[in-house]
Amino acid sequence: MAEKFDHLAEHLEKFVENIRQLGVMVSDFQPSSQAGLNQKLNFIITGLQDIDKCRQQLCDIMVPLEVFEYIDQGRNPQLYTKECLEGALAKNEQVKGKMDTMKKCKILLIQELPNVFSEDMAMYRSTRGEDHPPS
Repeated sequence: MAEKFDHLAEHLEKFVENIRQLGVMVSDFQPSSQAGLNQKLNFIITGLQDIDKCRQQLCDIMVPLEVFEYIDQGRNPQLYTKECLEGALAKNEQVKGKMDTMKKCKILLIQELPNVFSEDMAMYRSTRGEDHPPS
């Protein structure tokens, strides 16, 4: 899988370099450099075709739209992954805390209910197969 990305990265690097060189040629254009400019334009067209061929190999990869927003904001897309993981860890801690609280609540409830509903709790324990209250 990484080979597909390496291939695309190679084509993109060549394409970006050709665009940079084209920019230099255009900014200092001389009529005598028309042939070189035409050749560079052909390299760019070929580069776009190579990138399009890579697209077919990577069509099954889904990228969240938020990643593109990060890129548009000039941020590193790897920060998106980092922030997602940090958010997931924070949510995990929050849910774990809620689960712990619910377990404590259950234990307290089972301890206190016999004081108010002794007959009902005795029936509940017998239904569950418990002979005596948990300690």
